Amino acid sequence: MIMINNRLHGFQRSCRSVAFPRWTTVDASAHKLLVYLVFVFLSVTLPIAAGAKDNSDVVSAKSFGKTAKDEPVTLYTLTNKDGMSVSLMDYGAAVVNLLVPDRTGKLDDVVLGFESVAPYFTQTAYFGATIGRYGNRIANGSFKLGDHTYQLPKNNGPNSLHGGLNGFDKQLWKVEHKESNPPSIRFSRVSPDGEEGYPGKLSVNVTFTLTEKNQLRISYQATTDKPTIINLTNHTYFNFAGAGNRTILDHIVTLHANAFTPVDSTLIPTGKIQKVAGTPWDFQTAKPIGKDIKAVGGDPVGYDHNYVLEGGASCAAEVYDPASGRLMKVVTDQPGIQFYTGNFLDGTLTGKGGKVYPQYGGFCLETQHYPDSPNHPNFPSTLLKPGQVYKTTTVYAFSTK
Repeated sequence: MIMINNRLHGFQRSCRSVAFPRWTTVDASAHKLLVYLVFVFLSVTLPIAAGAKDNSDVVSAKSFGKTAKDEPVTLYTLTNKDGMSVSLMDYGAAVVNLLVPDRTGKLDDVVLGFESVAPYFTQTAYFGATIGRYGNRIANGSFKLGDHTYQLPKNNGPNSLHGGLNGFDKQLWKVEHKESNPPSIRFSRVSPDGEEGYPGKLSVNVTFTLTEKNQLRISYQATTDKPTIINLTNHTYFNFAGAGNRTILDHIVTLHANAFTPVDSTLIPTGKIQKVAGTPWDFQTAKPIGKDIKAVGGDPVGYDHNYVLEGGASCAAEVYDPASGRLMKVVTDQPGIQFYTGNFLDGTLTGKGGKVYPQYGGFCLETQHYPDSPNHPNFPSTLLKPGQVYKTTTVYAFSTK
């Protein structure tokens, strides 16, 4: 009743501002017509004022299963006024669904994932997850700060990948805040000193916001009580044909980077910064992902490389699907972006709608500092000290053409 009364008060105030004409004489038929029109007007407007649904931004929640420790996992959905929505779970602070319109206005889920939390416990693709403490690889699972060498779990051959065996993607995050207009949710957790071998107690939060302009904005923030390293990112796999519908080899990509960091056979940077011009890694001019993919080699074959971005917030990448008309632009303040084409997907994962995810079934654009930065003094530093605040924002902006 309080909500209804408040809305009615607002309705009354707006009615007072309307100037009705003063009639000096009114005959019986005109009076009946006036009464009828007033009745119709009120019968339409009062139900709206009393709580009829409008097309506002929405944040909703539902159960998504339980962890192995019997902890409830919740799926939160942010929906904007145009009907675009993103669903995120508190396990891994992960993007699960992303409904984006095509050029005809038809919504499709354009990210890879599963219909419940259970498959996320064992899959190693990191679908949609917030990655930390250190996104990407660290050579031999070790790095040095001051006089101390820290050893991390080796979960990717000889290297440590995406924070280790139980990185941020395997943690249940706390929902710290959520709001509408625009719909937004903030996840947080405290990573204790020594977790996965990293020094310092790290307090971290990540905020997902869906704007009225069909932009998904991801903002990260962290502080530490000891010197440590940090490199947070998001590992969403996109497919603008719809998750599981076909490969992404015909998606057209532009990367606004004239250099990349070459890697060895275990995908660790060599330390060199190499120009992309004249190589298969050159996406300065838009081209289909599949055009030169065989020429990049690798085992398995495909792109899994860090591109060097210019300083300051800038448009790092653009991806266009000619069939659907979906276009995504990536804007970030980070110095690098990892372009990954789902090379390690092999058809053994069955996702949403019972669809199998084949090799090249999705691509990732992970904004970041460079892989293995702590072991390369010439790379931008990932050191975070007590008293400093780690902050970074990435925007995935969607439109059609």
